[in-house]
Amino acid sequence: MKERGLLIVISGPSGAGKGTICSELRKEMPNLVYSVSMTTRDPRVGEKEGINYFFRTKEQFEELLAQGDFLEYAKVYDNYYGTPKAHVMDLLDEGKHVILEIDIQGAMQVKDAFSDGVFIYIVPPSLSVLSNRLNGRGTDAQDVINKRLSLASSELALAHRYDYIVVNDILDEAVEKVASILRAEACKISRNKEKIQDIYKQYMTKE
Repeated sequence: MKERGLLIVISGPSGAGKGTICSELRKEMPNLVYSVSMTTRDPRVGEKEGINYFFRTKEQFEELLAQGDFLEYAKVYDNYYGTPKAHVMDLLDEGKHVILEIDIQGAMQVKDAFSDGVFIYIVPPSLSVLSNRLNGRGTDAQDVINKRLSLASSELALAHRYDYIVVNDILDEAVEKVASILRAEACKISRNKEKIQDIYKQYMTKE
């Protein structure tokens, strides 16, 4: 019997290193995949259906939304973005570990819909380190950076709603901590009831 995969929700402030950690994890764990989101915006050049996004009309999206077919969703300006429930469940049933790299608001929606997920919050060692990282990128204006730093401070007050918090000070150590969390979660009794029953039957048969 194929083991069901883990749904892994990773959040953290911009500049915390979420994307880098996820990329490194995927090198170590080939069974780890990203979920594909659904959106109502038009495809950009080079984007492919089912790979970058599932592209739908606003009417199609709202119909799915009314049916409760999303783990989480948000409306950004005039476009919807969401995580299709059926797509994620199919991947989990295939034994894949699915990563959702989303903000706190989306993560709490997922927690309400799928409490069996593994919720991990990534933080830098300090606000000053985060500020240095954001400034070091050289991609954002100072007012944007200030808004992100302010948002990081307010979001941290909600981090207690996650299962784990990982400080990304040294990247390799942070990656190993997250990998250790996933290995431990995969071994939980609550996730392995059928396997335990099979092992028990084998022991009873031997006796």
